[in-house]
Amino acid sequence: MKKEYDLKTMKSRKNPYANRLKKQITIRLDSSTIEYFKKLAGETGFSYQSLINLYLKDCAGNHKRLKVEWTEFRR
Repeated sequence: MKKEYDLKTMKSRKNPYANRLKKQITIRLDSSTIEYFKKLAGETGFSYQSLINLYLKDCAGNHKRLKVEWTEFRR
């Protein structure tokens, strides 16, 4: 390996896998949800962001649908 590289003379090319890279987004999650994944991360050695991504990827890959039932709020 060289100590220095002259990047001006090197030919560069686009990353052919760029479309497969992760995309950074902003998402709002409950504190308890974040703490759950952080605790799980400590047990598994994965980062909590990776665990959330893996979980969501599994849901999307298996076409899981969330069953939501709204109850009427009464005072």
